[in-house]
Amino acid sequence: MKVIVDTNIIFSALLNTNGAIGDLIFDSENIFEFYSCGYMRFEIEKHWDKLKRISKLSDKDLKESLFRLYTKIHFINEEQIAEKIWLHAEKLTHDIDIDDTDFVALTEYLKGVLWTGDKELYNGLKNKGFKKVVNTQDLLKIRAKLAKK
Repeated sequence: MKVIVDTNIIFSALLNTNGAIGDLIFDSENIFEFYSCGYMRFEIEKHWDKLKRISKLSDKDLKESLFRLYTKIHFINEEQIAEKIWLHAEKLTHDIDIDDTDFVALTEYLKGVLWTGDKELYNGLKNKGFKKVVNTQDLLKIRAKLAKK
């Protein structure tokens, strides 16, 4: 199953690698394939100082944690996504958070599900009938169900 990871999931994993999010990323190898876009890397860089401050990790340790996370994620260049998909994604996100357009577009492009910890995005997309969005609890349930097969 293709799972598109948005930035707040990576933030959470960096701040608590031993939590449910870290468990899903590191222990779902034969169940989920994780994807993200270049924009996520930009957002991580943009908030690097804040991540260092909150995590209380050294620059080196935080970079190492990020590298470990990145080894579990396939990065897709947004330029591969057709304009039609971009326009649809923008229509879905314009009044929720335009910064999430890349993730919605990638979800549509890969025919996957978007994993987010952003309640406003999750609820906003669900309210618009976008069923391809999950939160951490949803993904834990899906993994448990798929692992039984």
